[in-house]
Amino acid sequence: MKRIKTLLLLLALALSPSLWAGPININTADAPVLAQGIDGVGEKRAQAIVDYRNVHGPFTTVDGLSRVKGIGAATIEKNRDNLTTGE
Repeated sequence: MKRIKTLLLLLALALSPSLWAGPININTADAPVLAQGIDGVGEKRAQAIVDYRNVHGPFTTVDGLSRVKGIGAATIEKNRDNLTTGE
């Protein structure tokens, strides 16, 4: 029985999308991807990121997200390892 539980756990981990997903490129990801991938960011804030990017151009650093209304340092720090600008 223990062996079956272990196999089921390993299977669940192997199929977990977050385990295999790479960093989110904040310069290319659409709003649904940003909302799903950035902890603390919902659909409205994710759309604000896309809108900001469309008006001001690509982010040069992940810290540039702080220029989007509602995105603070705590949100950036909590997600830093999962975000990239593609550079």
